[in-house]
Amino acid sequence: MQQTSQQYDDIIQECRELFIKKTKDYGTAWRILRLPSLTDQIFIKAQRIRSLQQNSTRKVDEGEIPEFMGIINYSIMALVQLQKGVSDQPDMSEKEALDLYNIQIEITKTLMENKNHDYGEAWRDMRVSSLTDLILQKLLRVKQIENNKGETLVSEGIEANYQDMINYAVFALIHLKVVEDL
Repeated sequence: MQQTSQQYDDIIQECRELFIKKTKDYGTAWRILRLPSLTDQIFIKAQRIRSLQQNSTRKVDEGEIPEFMGIINYSIMALVQLQKGVSDQPDMSEKEALDLYNIQIEITKTLMENKNHDYGEAWRDMRVSSLTDLILQKLLRVKQIENNKGETLVSEGIEANYQDMINYAVFALIHLKVVEDL
């Protein structure tokens, strides 16, 4: 499981670097996005990944890796929005945004480590396409919870679903990076 922790950190470092660069380019304009908008943005990325996995023809020369990275970063933005609330204007510095990013990743990685322990690294035997489908399922759950105004009767809430999407996307990227490195 030490290998998983290091691989997780390596993937997140790439995502964090992209987040930092985009924050320098765009500031924290994402702070105005409501949760359903972030959910839809993640949904678009997951749908594109599924399409890439199913279709042999591509018309845009970008593969699955940047899309999974986008799922991670948009999910972290959603977790920050859950914590801080939506703003009418970009209202945080690059440093504050990165600090909140790191806090959410720390919480999400701890969840992964706990589940990974209990599930015995079962994700290593899963296909990337299955991880994509699980992300899409989580998105549909989040949309339903959003339609229910955040209320659930017996299910985990929106936060847990975003965290699971991050972890599934990291697992998919670990699989893809291993294949890429061969």
